[in-house]
Amino acid sequence: MPDFAIGESEFLLDGKPFRILSGALHYFRIHPDQWADRIEKARLMGLNTIETYVPWNAHSPRRGVFDTTGMLDLELFLRRVAEAGLHAIVRPGPYICAEWDNGGLPAWLFRQPGVGVRRYEPQYLAAVGEYLSEVLRIVRPLQVDQGGPVLLLQVENEYGAFGNDSTYLKWLVELFRAQGITVPLVTVDQPEDAMLTAGGIDGVLRTGSFGSRSVERLSTLRAHQPTGPLMCMEFWDGWFDHWGGPHHTTSATEAAAELDALLTAGASVNIYMVHGGTNFGLTNGANDKGVYRPTVTSYDYDAPLDEAGRPTAKFHAFRDVIARHAPVPPLPDFEVQPPAPEFSVTLGEPIRLLDRPDSWGTWRAHENLPSLDDLDAQFALYRTQLDLDGPVVLQLDEVRDRAHVFLDGDPIGVLSREDHDRAITLPRGSGRLDLIVEDQGRVNYGPRIGEAKGLIGPLLVGTSTPSAWQTLAIDLDAVPELWKATLTSTAGVGPTAYRATFTVEQAADLFLRTDAWGKGFAWINGFCLGRYWRRGPQHTLYIPGPALRAGANELVVLELDTLADTTARFTPTADLGPTDL
Repeated sequence: MPDFAIGESEFLLDGKPFRILSGALHYFRIHPDQWADRIEKARLMGLNTIETYVPWNAHSPRRGVFDTTGMLDLELFLRRVAEAGLHAIVRPGPYICAEWDNGGLPAWLFRQPGVGVRRYEPQYLAAVGEYLSEVLRIVRPLQVDQGGPVLLLQVENEYGAFGNDSTYLKWLVELFRAQGITVPLVTVDQPEDAMLTAGGIDGVLRTGSFGSRSVERLSTLRAHQPTGPLMCMEFWDGWFDHWGGPHHTTSATEAAAELDALLTAGASVNIYMVHGGTNFGLTNGANDKGVYRPTVTSYDYDAPLDEAGRPTAKFHAFRDVIARHAPVPPLPDFEVQPPAPEFSVTLGEPIRLLDRPDSWGTWRAHENLPSLDDLDAQFALYRTQLDLDGPVVLQLDEVRDRAHVFLDGDPIGVLSREDHDRAITLPRGSGRLDLIVEDQGRVNYGPRIGEAKGLIGPLLVGTSTPSAWQTLAIDLDAVPELWKATLTSTAGVGPTAYRATFTVEQAADLFLRTDAWGKGFAWINGFCLGRYWRRGPQHTLYIPGPALRAGANELVVLELDTLADTTARFTPTADLGPTDL
């Protein structure tokens, strides 16, 4: 079997120098029927390796569960990499960042009182051990020295930006080895002295993460890694977007020049991303550096392959650079399908949440205000009865992340975490108070990882604290099933589900325009495309061809505000909004 090792200054494959030319593809952001296509295009760009994170919270939405079906089939993904003749790098965390919900850490983990976060703490270590044993059970037989594609595994992720618990890091290394991982291990940190010191582990290869000033940053990395190959484990070739901000792009020419400088210096590289994919469902993360900013649904990342997997100018620029340093395969003529015609359908059959809440979930009674974590929900209706003289002020300690306020079914306003809203005036102090609360994505970087979601109390109405609550946790995966048991209602203000059917001659990639709508979610044939929001920058949702079928298809939209335009428009091109250039 092949042998892969860390040499004095280079990686060694069967004793011969080997430069890793890798690109990041996240299997959990790509429809599995499209994995082979994206991997093959990465190979044609000149790459010899594919890297992926592993999202703990997606595989284990509840403790004791480890789901590997559909988009979570890590083993099948790695086998697809091997079938393409490429190697693989696996980065299982347990923390991954990745602009992914909670940085990949499961929400249930933090419901244990006193649990540690990314440190040597017994409850945390026990849960991490359960998770990594499942991941490494899959990866172990797929290591290169056992005939598989996997060359490297990464321990933690940019740990030097978070903490300095060396005991925790060493424990992870021992766990990897005890679970039969024999290939080399690496860490990654931004090339700053403090981060490389805090995040590094003696005996484990340090790598860097950066997207500019390559020569300077490799020099800093070399100062902390006197021997062994130099590697940029995350060569940032683009960036991610937040709702309300610009669509980030980087110059293909400048990015290619940085890549050339890195390769000229003799370093190995993992291009982050070669293809970003999509935050399908409710998987996007968020940042909070004083202001909470949720990440958009698209993870296009301005990568060499766009969100629909099509080569961009950056693909060709990077391929030209790689060709100066390594052999590249012949580039075939990419099969270009004629663009599908734009078309539209009318959404109908509305089902308004506040008209028929019983069909959306099961009511639960509470004496005290629960968080979304207490409800194990990302979207929920809170209800209580008020009997006060008004008008009165409703106030909370914090809203995480957005709450629509209704009194006797009438809209009062919205409390938004981004705007630091904590209070709203009710025109009267009596009546049925409804709060519809949305988790817009958990923070994936920094000290706020793991925080509770929902309404953070105490909640006061005037000077009183309501003590009798009903809650209805809404399973968004079940929204497309509402019409099986529910009669339609009249469209109105507040969360309302709509549906429509349409036909296509063949299943091919499409985009759904959302700029004429407010804020909400969309599904195609039960597959959740993700969130939309009029504020942009993203104004389309990507529909992977395999989610469609030739013939009849169903579109479901859940609008949280008011759907002023019930026309659903389909287009062959993405609209990710204005850039920051």
